[in-house]
Amino acid sequence: MLGCEEWKYILSFEGHSTSSVDRDERPPDLDLRTDLDVPEVVPTTDSTPEILKKALSGLSSRWKNWWIRGILSLAMISFFSLVIYMGSFMLMLLVLSIQVKCFHEIITIGYRVYRSYDLPWFRTLSWYFLLCVNYFFYGETVADYFATFVQRREQLQFLIRYHRFISFTLYLAGFCMFVLSLVKRHYRLQFYMFAWTHVTLLITVTQSHLVIQNLFEGMIWFLVPISSVICNDIAAYIFGFFFGRTPLIKLSPKKTWEGFIGGFFTTVVFGFIAAYLLAQYQYFVCPVEYNSETNRFVTECEPSELFQLQKYSIPPLLQVLLRRETVNLYPFQMHSIALSTFASLIGPFGGFFASGFKRAFKIKDFADTIPGHGGIMDRFDCQYLMATFVHVYITSFIRGPNPSKLLKQLLVLQPEQQLNVYKTLKLHLIEKGILQPPLRG
Repeated sequence: MLGCEEWKYILSFEGHSTSSVDRDERPPDLDLRTDLDVPEVVPTTDSTPEILKKALSGLSSRWKNWWIRGILSLAMISFFSLVIYMGSFMLMLLVLSIQVKCFHEIITIGYRVYRSYDLPWFRTLSWYFLLCVNYFFYGETVADYFATFVQRREQLQFLIRYHRFISFTLYLAGFCMFVLSLVKRHYRLQFYMFAWTHVTLLITVTQSHLVIQNLFEGMIWFLVPISSVICNDIAAYIFGFFFGRTPLIKLSPKKTWEGFIGGFFTTVVFGFIAAYLLAQYQYFVCPVEYNSETNRFVTECEPSELFQLQKYSIPPLLQVLLRRETVNLYPFQMHSIALSTFASLIGPFGGFFASGFKRAFKIKDFADTIPGHGGIMDRFDCQYLMATFVHVYITSFIRGPNPSKLLKQLLVLQPEQQLNVYKTLKLHLIEKGILQPPLRG
C-alpha cells in the first residue's frame, strides 16, 4: 500500500496539487512514473508556406498531405543534387549541418519532456559536448586524410600529435562542469539529461562521422545507399497510399505490407540501375583525396575492378527469356543489391525505432522544419542506420590496404623512422625474392 506522502507526490506530479508538497519529499527509490505520466510536448506547428495552403485549399487532408510531401520531396532532391554537383567538400558541410540540426531536435525534445527549464548549464553543456565530440572525430579525419597538408604547418602538427589528449582534456572539462552543476533538488533529472545528451551524441555524431568515412571511399558509396533509402521511403509511401490495406507494425499505423513489399522491389531495381549509371564516371567512383598543391579535393584515379565492366553468365532460365547467354555488368552492381536490400528490409526499422521514440514522448514529429515531413531527424532516422551498415560492409568485404593513405602516414614520420621502415621493407622484399640481395664487392 502507498503511504500518504507517496499519494501526495503522485497528485502533485499530475498537477492536482502543486502548492503543498515538494517533489523532493518522496522516497528517493520510488519511481511511479509510467508512459501515461509523460507530459505532453508542445505540438509542432504547421509550417506549410501560405502559397501552398491556398493552392491546395480545396483538397481533402489526405490529398493535401500527398501534394505537400511530393512538392517538398522534389525540392529536397533538387537541392541535394545541387550539393553533389558542388563537390565533396559541400557534401561534408551538408552532413555536418544535418548532424547539428538532428542533435538540436532531439535535445529540445528532452528539454521539453523532462521540463528541464531550471537545470543549471544543461543546454550549454549539451552543446559543449557536441563540440568536443566533433573536434575528436573531425581531428581524426584530418590526421588520416590530410597528412601532407598538416606536415607543412607546424601549429597543426602540434594539434594532430596531441589530438587525443586535447580531446580528452576538453571532454574532462565538460564532465567536471557537469559535476559542479549538480544541485540537490535535481540530481536524478540532471543524470537523466546527461545520459540523454550522450545517447544523442552516439546517434548523431558517430553516424555522421561514418557517413563522411564512406564518402572518402568514393562518392558512389555515399550516393547509392542514401538514394536507396530515399527511393524506398518514396516508393513505400506511394504503394501504401494507393494499395495499402494490411497494417505492417503497430508503432507506425500508416505503414502497410503493400508499401513495404512494393518499396523493397522498387529499391532493389533502383539501386541496380543507379549503380550502373554512376559506376561509369570517375567523379563518383574514385576515392576522395585532398591535393595539398591545389588545396582542393580530387576524384581522379584508375577505377578499381569493382567499376570495370565484367562478363557474367546468365542463368539458363533467363537465357530463354533474354535470348542471350552473357551480360556485361559492373561488379559494384552486385554489391548494390546488398545495399538496397538492407535499405528496404532493415533500414525501415530505423524509422520504426524513431516512431516508437515519438510515441513514448507523445509527439508527432521531431520538429516542424520541413512541411509535410516533420523535422530533419524524421527524414534521416533510416539514413544513420544505413551509414553504419555501409561502413561495416566496406571494411568487411571491400576495403584493402590503401597505398596512398599509407604513404601519407609515412611522410609524417621523422627521417630516422622512415629509414627504419625502408630497411625493414627492403629486407622483407629480399626474403620474398622480389629484390635481389646487394652484391658484395
